[in-house]
Amino acid sequence: MQLLLETIRLGLSNLRLQMLRSILTALGIIFGVAAVITMVAIGEGKTAQALAQIERLGATNIIVRSQKPPESTQQTGGQSRSFVQQYGLTYADLEVIRESFPGAEAIVPLKEVGSQVLRLDKRQVSQAFGTTPELLDVAGIRVAHGRYLTRSDLERQALVCVIGSEVAEEFFPLENPIGASIRIDAKAFEVVGVMAPVGLSAGAGAALVGRDLNLDVHVPITTARAAFGDMVVRRTSGSFQASNVQIQEVFIKSPDRTTVLSDANRLRRAMDIRHPRFEDLSLIVPYELLENARKEALTGQWISGAIAAISLLVGGIGIMNIMLANVTERTREIGIRRALGATRKHIVSQFLVETSVLSSIGGLVGVALGVGLALSLDRVVPLLPSLPVIGNAIPKDVELPTLISGWSIIVAFLVASATGLVFGIYPARKAAQQDPIVALRHD
Repeated sequence: MQLLLETIRLGLSNLRLQMLRSILTALGIIFGVAAVITMVAIGEGKTAQALAQIERLGATNIIVRSQKPPESTQQTGGQSRSFVQQYGLTYADLEVIRESFPGAEAIVPLKEVGSQVLRLDKRQVSQAFGTTPELLDVAGIRVAHGRYLTRSDLERQALVCVIGSEVAEEFFPLENPIGASIRIDAKAFEVVGVMAPVGLSAGAGAALVGRDLNLDVHVPITTARAAFGDMVVRRTSGSFQASNVQIQEVFIKSPDRTTVLSDANRLRRAMDIRHPRFEDLSLIVPYELLENARKEALTGQWISGAIAAISLLVGGIGIMNIMLANVTERTREIGIRRALGATRKHIVSQFLVETSVLSSIGGLVGVALGVGLALSLDRVVPLLPSLPVIGNAIPKDVELPTLISGWSIIVAFLVASATGLVFGIYPARKAAQQDPIVALRHD
């Protein structure tokens, strides 16, 4: 034990005598470990964000949506022609879905209504939907102010609505919207609730939903059918398009994740009979997307780890190079130690202690640097657009979420320590194999 402690003391003393060289040698390990932790944190953060956006749609949900068939877009002499498109889900389809899934926790339809939403002199393209109170649970919606739709609203065909967070900010910037009125086309609706920001306005979630949910306006579906019918008109400069879509979307909530995939296949078969080749329908199964995203994330992590590991390899080569130079410079010292009774095992131990200590300290510093970088990126990157010179070239909503994983810290440190040990073996053996007499005569 005393011999081991003395060997460690000698190793640390030698490193301290060549402080600058030791620091420069450790930089490869430091940057390698920091690169591993930072790259994995960035990958984990992006993955977690994408998975959260997908999972927010509901891991047990199946979403079937009406969509325009490819041949529905018609042009005449470069001008859009006015016509009525009839496609998508029907009330009969909704009944078939209800009969096919008696064990579903909820089946929630959404019906698109209106061409624009207005209040005073403010207006925006309508993103209003008739639906039922169950959407609150199925779609994971939270109400920030007021309340959501109720069964009483459906039974009374009440002219009430719940608006998205961005609608509230646009139409009611300085006042409480609860109790105020907005119009969907010519119909006035009382605002009874404001939805909390959904967080799907960008990224994977918005791509799946197909719209910014924060611009939604929800009304009772019975009111939607009675007040607006099935015709939705969209006016653009010089033309208009009218679509006859009875149901825009249907959410089916399976009892648990184990039945989602089988339920989705059953729904595909049922709808394929009524809508051949799914030309006017699309099916979204968040659970499938979730599993695919996890597999892609795992592949990305392996690639990121492999790229960052190159830095550790470079650092290990640097350690070997410096230790080989040390062997040449300390040949006389080795000869003296051998002459005083040190065995080859003692010489190997001394050099391995030096490389292990060097790589371990470099690993610890690299861990601290990597964790610091990962934590700061999440906070610093959103501030970049406000910088005077480069700010204009950076998107205003830029963000770089990071998530530090414990395994990346442990693996990076262990690999760094092992790198120093492995790359130090050859120089240590070369030092131990020096002939004592020749070493003593070395100048």
